[in-house]
Amino acid sequence: MSTTAPRAADRKSANRWMQLTLGVICMILIANLQYGWTLFVHPMAKATGWDVAAIQVAFSIFVALETWLTPVEGWIADTLGPDVGPRVVIGVGGLFVGLGWIVNSYAGSLGMLYFGAVLSGIGGGAVYATCVGNAVKWFPDRRGLAVGLTAAGFGAGSVLTVIPIRMMIASAGYADTFFWFGLIQGAIIVALSSVMRFPHPGEVPEVTASKIPQNSLSMTPKEMLKTPVFWLLYLMFVMISAGGLMATAQIALIATSYHVADSVLLFGAPTLTVVLIVDGLANGGARPLFGWISDKLGRENTMAVAFGLGAIAFGLLANVGSSPWAFVICAALIFFTWGEIFSLFPSTCTDSFGQGYATTNACFLYTAKGLSAFLVPLANVIKTATGSWHMVFVISAAMYVIVVLLALFVLKPMRKSLIENRNNPAGMPHAHAAAAAE
Repeated sequence: MSTTAPRAADRKSANRWMQLTLGVICMILIANLQYGWTLFVHPMAKATGWDVAAIQVAFSIFVALETWLTPVEGWIADTLGPDVGPRVVIGVGGLFVGLGWIVNSYAGSLGMLYFGAVLSGIGGGAVYATCVGNAVKWFPDRRGLAVGLTAAGFGAGSVLTVIPIRMMIASAGYADTFFWFGLIQGAIIVALSSVMRFPHPGEVPEVTASKIPQNSLSMTPKEMLKTPVFWLLYLMFVMISAGGLMATAQIALIATSYHVADSVLLFGAPTLTVVLIVDGLANGGARPLFGWISDKLGRENTMAVAFGLGAIAFGLLANVGSSPWAFVICAALIFFTWGEIFSLFPSTCTDSFGQGYATTNACFLYTAKGLSAFLVPLANVIKTATGSWHMVFVISAAMYVIVVLLALFVLKPMRKSLIENRNNPAGMPHAHAAAAAE
């Protein structure tokens, strides 16, 4: 017994790092569905004669389905069991990811293009939801870091394919690029899905660290949706996500307004190109970094640091961001203090509501991204009404400050009370059988 136990422990430890690595790879393979789309728009418009605004409807469809269907996809992964759930959902997701871009390659009408967006949105959401769920379940002791690394695959993964996609579009056309990247990415995800699974009871370490209080019993999605903690988290997610998505969607317009977009900055590259590359790296790098910090300092404390820096970043962009290098630095800081929401909030959600339904519950919280997207056009309304982006940045900074205050003085005591009550058997009359699986 004494000789086999260490080997079993080593095998479990190695297995969970392998599962995390596979999840990160899958996220990298779906990253350009969102972040690489912009490379196809103008070549597609030029080749087909379609209006750019009409083409961008496909992107909106993708984002909506990639976000809003994740609770369903997460629930399927959770309920089919630890061995079957991830394999089925990620496998089907990979199939849809491949088919979506293959359909795009043959699209002779906007309707067909929109159908491709439906497929890729469903597939991308299925992969995203299950990989995040896999990370939070395998790493209760390093949940912030694990989710951060997984989310970084999606946030920065497109950096690896930007140059190959641009080169292939230039040499072979956008249609062939859609076809081959869709086929290859989808096939790899399907292959990786065959060895992915959730942990079984006893395969993950128990967590006793006082800085990261965790719910020892699982709450169903229905129970979670009845708690004020969830809706507070949802509100905070929307407020931070709205600022980040606004910057993502408008960064080119803002650079043009500041008269820095075409300024040659580095190795002959214009400011906007440098900004897009640096921001992608900052966005991706923030996710594991702040996730790791939150494992050490606590979720709310890390939120306060990150979002406080974000408020400063928006203030700097509003007041001193008019020169090319200042613009790059301020924009990078905004993306650096936005991307971490995709590690902090899933980790906080699972800490608060338990591991048994972690995938589904985190996906319900993830729908806040979809809601926040509807706030992005308000930035254009404010800019038009005031004549500049200054007020947009001031409002964004104010929202970040409000979230800092909510994290420290409202969320922190509320979560402490929730977790203490749930971990106290006397205060928990309805323990679920699924909770025992933790």
